[in-house]
Amino acid sequence: MGVTEAAQIPKQRGELLLDNAVRYAEERHWDVFPGTWLEAVEGRERCSCGADECPAPGAHPARPDWSTQATGSAVGARRMWSKQPKASILLPTGRTFDAIEVSESAGFLALARMERMDLTLGPVTCTPDRRMFFFVLPGAAVKVPDLVRKLGWVPSSIDLTTRGEGFYVAGPPTRVGGSGAVQWARKPTAANRWLPDAEELISALAYACGREAADARARKG
Repeated sequence: MGVTEAAQIPKQRGELLLDNAVRYAEERHWDVFPGTWLEAVEGRERCSCGADECPAPGAHPARPDWSTQATGSAVGARRMWSKQPKASILLPTGRTFDAIEVSESAGFLALARMERMDLTLGPVTCTPDRRMFFFVLPGAAVKVPDLVRKLGWVPSSIDLTTRGEGFYVAGPPTRVGGSGAVQWARKPTAANRWLPDAEELISALAYACGREAADARARKG
């Protein structure tokens, strides 16, 4: 078997989750903790939590004390995912980063604008339910509503929220239900190790969300 052929054989899913969880802790110094996972039951996939109507199948905390379970240790991450290789990778917000959440359509519009403005971006995830999360410095959850108001928007009128202390986001390649896996729209790299402040991105994000909200109102009208 040649090198090229061998490289095309994908790793088992459990190995991929474990490797990524360890890498997030080791290379990015992000806290990680294992969440629920998907199980095959009667020919369909369901969440390991057992709930028939689970809102985030395979991608939510498996225990109430998840915040104390989270670790920034690569050794700790390897130990936890070795016990349950199929567990989702969950990343607590409010510690090394907060995350600004917008719709996928607004997120890609904002990304294009940010790149034209030559803004420094942090990592950005894209979820199967068409949401995007922009990683920014901690503290964003507290100040984003005021920043949005200063730009002339009513926070509740646009689809833009922030996750800070006490919340989490799912890290790639976590699968959510049967709809696919969380992916990187902008991967973590050496170039984006230093995260931007929310103030640097909020103008482009609020504009994109405001435009989307205006378009939605126009369609209803």
